[in-house]
Amino acid sequence: MTENTTAPARLSMLTLSGLVVGSMVGAGVFSLPGRFAAETGVAGALIAWAVAGTGTFMLALVFQRLAIRRPHLDAGVYAYAKAGFGQYPGFFSAFGYWASAVAGNVFYLVFIMSTLGAIAPVFGAGDTPAAVLVASVLLWTFFFLIRLGARQAAAINRVVTVAKIVPILVFVALCVFAFDPAVFAANWAGGDDAGSLFSQVRATMLVTVFVFLGVEGASVYSRHARRRQDIGRATTLGFASVFAVFASVTIVSYGILPREKIAALRQPSMAGVLEAVVGQWGAILISIGLIVAVLGAYLAWTLMAAEVLLAAARDDDMPRFLRTTDHRDVPVSALLMTAAVAQVGLVVVLFSADAFNFALDLTSSLMLVPYLLAAGYALRIALTDPDGRGRADLPVALLATAYAIFLLLASGTTYLLVSLIVYAPATVLFAISRREQGRRIFTRGEAVIFTVVALGAIVGVVALVTGWISI
Repeated sequence: MTENTTAPARLSMLTLSGLVVGSMVGAGVFSLPGRFAAETGVAGALIAWAVAGTGTFMLALVFQRLAIRRPHLDAGVYAYAKAGFGQYPGFFSAFGYWASAVAGNVFYLVFIMSTLGAIAPVFGAGDTPAAVLVASVLLWTFFFLIRLGARQAAAINRVVTVAKIVPILVFVALCVFAFDPAVFAANWAGGDDAGSLFSQVRATMLVTVFVFLGVEGASVYSRHARRRQDIGRATTLGFASVFAVFASVTIVSYGILPREKIAALRQPSMAGVLEAVVGQWGAILISIGLIVAVLGAYLAWTLMAAEVLLAAARDDDMPRFLRTTDHRDVPVSALLMTAAVAQVGLVVVLFSADAFNFALDLTSSLMLVPYLLAAGYALRIALTDPDGRGRADLPVALLATAYAIFLLLASGTTYLLVSLIVYAPATVLFAISRREQGRRIFTRGEAVIFTVVALGAIVGVVALVTGWISI
């Protein structure tokens, strides 16, 4: 197969918005009641959503404004990191984004199997051999579905996005109807075992990062946009829609059951909350909605992951074999690599002590570097734009960068080290690309970055072997 120069499929603002919403509204929203209740009460949840909502909105505005300020840059997070900080950081951003999407897809498949495990115990919590086998079948089924073409896959995603929103809205409406102010008041504080309010909020940060992953979806798929301004509009529209849904799902749950009971619910915890309101059919409705939502988000994330690899390869920052597309404009090699690594991830699930939470938190932590580099690029433009137009974006860029740094600190040592274990060996792909071009592998500055990352990865491996950290 050779590199295809066919014009990319063009997508409307509505379809781009569907990619944003579709990639954000996945499994994460169905786990929100239990994940939040395990860490905090109503007060902490309100603060967490205020922080996460503001920070993510600043990131959304960064992607919106960069699409306008730098219209020649496609593939979002990767292109912005490279333009701002050079080829090697750009490579890290592309790989980190792609690796996060792969980990997210593994999480989605585990979540589906965990949901079915409530009916068929053979699937357990999504981490049994039977669960991994069925998840693998789904994985490769989607691989062949996406090969039908970018436009067809995006259209399917738009239909699925509408279908999966309905059960979530039904959940919120029924919980509002059954809302008990006394239970809500009793859940206000996090409880004696939850620690300080700051620690409660900090503990929820990776959860909020996960559910907002995909806010950059329209930017990543920018080469397919009919008009550049549609990228920013789709980003802000998608964010506003899902923020209202996510915050509502979390808060109304505190008015249904005591916090301790919500925290103890099997995932998807939304099913247990709605079952307490209307009976078993509520749990069935949420389970169906989850499966539809997860499959739709899986489709959107796989499209975006392959798109970033393709863009990096065509820009000589990934090996040349990843730059090929077929006559349907599908990046087949990138798509195959995405599916193959996700398959390896499913096998690793069998050896994880808590596959569900590990896959979720790893997905979030891997995305933090790409977000930080994109926000940092926006900050650099705001500070150095010679004509002064970028200065109006300075407050947004500052807040987005500060939020990304806060997330890195809040994620904790474990996921920082595990992320470095993933990042360090990935440099082999960068080295292959440089050798294909007949260039030195590293400049002096890039060698320093690699040394720091490699040392961090070594520390991470030692920490895992000695039991200092665990997955």
